Amino acid sequence: MTASASAKLNEMFGRTGTGPLSGLVVADFSRVLAGPYCTMLLADMGATVIKVESPEGDDARTWKPPVHDDESTFFLSVNRNKHSIALDFNDDADLALAQQLAARADIMVENFKPTGLERYGLDYASVAEHNPHVVYASITGFGTGAGAGLPGYDLLVQAASGMMSLTGDQSTEPFRAGLAMFDVITGLHASTGILGALHHRTVTGEGQHVELNLMSSALSGMVNQSAAYVTGGVVPTRMGNEHPSLYPYEPMLTGDGRLVIAAANNGQFARLCKALAVPELADDPRFITAEQRNAHRAELRVLLEEQLAARSAEEWFPILSGAGLPCAPIQDVKGGVEFAERLGLEPVVLPGPFERQIPTVRHPVEFSRTPATYELAPPVLGSSSELVRGWLSAQLAGAL
Repeated sequence: MTASASAKLNEMFGRTGTGPLSGLVVADFSRVLAGPYCTMLLADMGATVIKVESPEGDDARTWKPPVHDDESTFFLSVNRNKHSIALDFNDDADLALAQQLAARADIMVENFKPTGLERYGLDYASVAEHNPHVVYASITGFGTGAGAGLPGYDLLVQAASGMMSLTGDQSTEPFRAGLAMFDVITGLHASTGILGALHHRTVTGEGQHVELNLMSSALSGMVNQSAAYVTGGVVPTRMGNEHPSLYPYEPMLTGDGRLVIAAANNGQFARLCKALAVPELADDPRFITAEQRNAHRAELRVLLEEQLAARSAEEWFPILSGAGLPCAPIQDVKGGVEFAERLGLEPVVLPGPFERQIPTVRHPVEFSRTPATYELAPPVLGSSSELVRGWLSAQLAGAL
């Protein structure tokens, strides 16, 4: 796209054109979380994202509570900086518009069931026939082979991947994580794959199909735990808040409440012992290496918590932090946001015009030259339908 065409695109769709992906058009055919999270990250980086919804809207719009002015906070969390168009694929005119959008997009993201878009001519092969340069990302739950028929819900993947077997302690049943973590990880993997494919297209001019599934992302995202079995032949088990390879690396009892303490190497352990007025523990043969600390963690826990009992978690935090020891208070989400604010991280942004500013969480990447932008609030269903139709008409007429 030329600079003038990019400027016209940004002006039409309300973008400043300062982001690193400015001028790129994303046809977002995804729903719920993994795909929408990916496309929001691309939108924050300046891409024009057109969210294609059914007339009933993305399922996540109905996932309440919690709400913000009766809108689902789940939906609002992953759909800022986008334009919504409502299309019924069973209507010939609407389907033709969806196909036109796919034919003119730089990137298309979808998370329909495998082969689910073939009958609409919106699968990769059909889209690439008319748009050979497209970077087309497909997200499924369990791949397109033997797992193609399995529904792709994050909870199912947490169970099937083994992640739930790691969450909780030995006395509890397996627990799911407190968020849809593999949807989020897959969304991150999708954005990474798309950016890699865009670079390849820049070099060669070739588009391609980028395929992801939650199960593969889960096994990759479980890193050392999946490697324990794949590489080491060890099946990891639930250890509560303890780490399989490091100690201390867990919440520890103080005189009032618990404080997370992480001593990931010998130097940090020595600083902890000094701050707790027991420097001799750092030279104790039982605790002198990480391997020894792991082998004698029950004994070490008693000795450390005897010292920690002298003060509260709130009192210990600045003392241990000041000594250069990694530690953190255990807070609720409200406390986490407020903590980030005190650190100057400015975690909350207000995209959208004044009459529809909706608080959302800041994009996680800081760019020194092409910062992320927050220009559009999460869209009302179909709110940009006429705008998108006008843009496609102008494209067909060669006016843009």
